[in-house]
Amino acid sequence: CVLRAPRVGSGAHTAVISPQDPTLLIGSSLQATCSVHGDPPGATAEGLYWTLNGRRLAPELSRVLNASTLALALANLNGSRQQSGDNLVCHARDGSILAGSCLYVGLPPEKPFNISCWSKNMKDLTCRWTPGALGETFLHTNYSLKYKLRWYGQDNTCEEYHTVGPHSCHIPKDLALFTPYEIWVEATNRLGSARSDVLTLDILDVVTTDPPPDVHVSRVGGLEDQLSVRWVSPPALKDFLFQAKYQIRYRVEDSVDWKVVDDVSNQTSCRLAGLKPGTVYFVQVRCNPFGIYGSKKAGIWSEWSHPTAASTPRSERPGPGGGACEPRGGEPSSGPVRRELKQFLGWLKKHAYCSNLSFRLYDQWRAWMQKSHKTRNQDEGILPSGRRGTTRGPAR
Repeated sequence: CVLRAPRVGSGAHTAVISPQDPTLLIGSSLQATCSVHGDPPGATAEGLYWTLNGRRLAPELSRVLNASTLALALANLNGSRQQSGDNLVCHARDGSILAGSCLYVGLPPEKPFNISCWSKNMKDLTCRWTPGALGETFLHTNYSLKYKLRWYGQDNTCEEYHTVGPHSCHIPKDLALFTPYEIWVEATNRLGSARSDVLTLDILDVVTTDPPPDVHVSRVGGLEDQLSVRWVSPPALKDFLFQAKYQIRYRVEDSVDWKVVDDVSNQTSCRLAGLKPGTVYFVQVRCNPFGIYGSKKAGIWSEWSHPTAASTPRSERPGPGGGACEPRGGEPSSGPVRRELKQFLGWLKKHAYCSNLSFRLYDQWRAWMQKSHKTRNQDEGILPSGRRGTTRGPAR
């Protein structure tokens, strides 16, 4: 809001707006006056007019009370256009400013809710909240995050605001472990105040950490539908007793859709199966540290690691996408065993397989299948005259 200007020129005359800087609820009415005092005598109410935020108000909203006073009546006021207050100004006949006032129209703050907090590697605490059901008060509203130890200690006020958004605050240090904190938010503006419910938490229950470092993605020999993923546990927590679980997500190069693997458990490696041959994949990993010093809470997921790219080998088999080899017509079939293995391969291709089971048997099977198929392709290249012809694989 622009500061009022009580003097014009060399101080020939002054004016006063009453009430000064009023604060009103939305829907209220305002009765204001502008009174001119001093010389020259020509500065009378007859030549005065009002503006609100630079726009001249209709003459019918004003009336002359006496020779030096002009009244203004505004009904059913809307919320202020700017949180610092609207500019209500009284002007002389020539347009010069005689006096100004800040008009505040809005709502008292509502009760903040949905407070959530997390601690990065047990070194700090960051909290954010939602500013009431409606949020918009049309007035500058101050939010203060308060905290204290649950059973003793004095109230403390967070000082680093807007760290992860407009309604957030960061407490950088001097936090106690093994003792619950009480945390709440107070909202205040010119029309009142409101206080959230108190959130009680232990720092050990809300620990998160950095994404797993050193994520490596590599091929699994010549298997065209698999990639191996390896990573390192978060080093910032290496000196603390904790458990960890991990998630992997991956997508093909030309897609924005990620597929998430949830059942990685606490391993630091995983094999992704059922991938497309000859395709570039982006892979990310994140960590959930839980059970810090025996905490029973679920833990908080870290951010995802930076994407790591790798490609699967190109398939030597014709046809899109590869897949298990079909037996040639006229070949003796191995019957139920062959069908059962085919069903197993089909199931495995639909799942990212990350258990502790050995892959040796599966790898041997896939390698044998690929070698067998390659031999069949060469056999099918025999010319009618009995000479072996040169076979060409699918275009790469």
